[in-house]
Amino acid sequence: MKRREFISRAGLGTISTIIGAEIVYGLNLPEDYIPLALQDPDPFKMFNKHKDMVVLNDKPWNIEAQAHLLDDAVTPNACMFIRNNGLIPKDIDAKAWTLTIDGESVTNKKTYSLADLKTKFKQYTYQLTLECGGNGRNEFNPPAKGNQWSVGAVHCANWTGVRLKDVLEDAGIESDAVYIGYHAADIHLSMDPTKEPISRGCPMSKALQDETLLAFKMNGKDIPIAHGYPLRLVAGGWPASVSGKWINRISIRNKVHDGTKMTGTAYRVPCEPVAPGEKVKDENMCIIESMPVKSLITDPKTGAIINEGNALKIRGHAWAGELEVTKMEYSIDFGATWQICKIEKPVNRLAWQHFKAEVTFPKKGYYEVWAKATDSNGVSQPMLLPGWNPKGYLNNACHRIAVKVK
Repeated sequence: MKRREFISRAGLGTISTIIGAEIVYGLNLPEDYIPLALQDPDPFKMFNKHKDMVVLNDKPWNIEAQAHLLDDAVTPNACMFIRNNGLIPKDIDAKAWTLTIDGESVTNKKTYSLADLKTKFKQYTYQLTLECGGNGRNEFNPPAKGNQWSVGAVHCANWTGVRLKDVLEDAGIESDAVYIGYHAADIHLSMDPTKEPISRGCPMSKALQDETLLAFKMNGKDIPIAHGYPLRLVAGGWPASVSGKWINRISIRNKVHDGTKMTGTAYRVPCEPVAPGEKVKDENMCIIESMPVKSLITDPKTGAIINEGNALKIRGHAWAGELEVTKMEYSIDFGATWQICKIEKPVNRLAWQHFKAEVTFPKKGYYEVWAKATDSNGVSQPMLLPGWNPKGYLNNACHRIAVKVK
């Protein structure tokens, strides 16, 4: 309605300016008609997303899955969450795309074309779990600012590319290197070309892992534009913000990268626990690295109804950042007792793991099935919301579905 009211007040000249061209037959526009160029786009068609995906924001685009959409062992594009900080770049020419390696701690500044990357370096494919650091933010109280993700800002796809470490080593890494920072082609919301929407990075130890890729394919095809085409950094197990999209430059730094959203409270949590709502000084915030242990029931959907005497088959995924999930359990009595689920090994390091169980209920009534994963360090998911933090990061509380036995 606001857009309609604006259009009705604006003259043809104003509308033409917004569109960027003269409306040739503008005098024939029906009253209150909104030109297609100004109508809200359909993200489900634009990004080939499932109709049950949930749009949180359109400037920039932020879209999440629901738990049942993540049932596939390998997440398809249609069900992958989108998290953007700026505007998706337009008019990408993959043939002309280049990646520059520079920074204080590079031996030789080098620039590679996509063809260089694909032909000069060995290619690898890994299944890698990417989760937004703010996944589950909508449960925090007091509320935390930011997109109010529920449980669907996670996915695990097959990524194909070259190892970042091979490219960095080809350019040369000086002995004082401690961090990398990425730079990309996305556009700041202000349209100011001097500003970056996001420019994060990771320590050299993460950058040099075998599974940290400069990827150009996702699930065997060119990466979709919304997920970083034509080149994306993929660093599984860490906040997905480390996996920068539309990458065109990587800097080898002799200090912790200080790009946009690497400082202040962005992607940081209090180094020590704080009371809900407490203000925390920037110097008392620590950068998020490996994501915590977590799990998700993907089948059945919450609200399942079964007949008395029948068992309920559940399944889902579990992951633990840099670690492996070694035990998976479920509870039907609000955490008083726990039963073991069968859990598979990951197909490779940093991939999520699949679990399943057959649940029986003692009588008719309402139940909740809670899922709890334990990592290889013996750390389990908390049953309820973990420690509050100003930005609502790292909610790894047990996922729950409602079940009615009739």
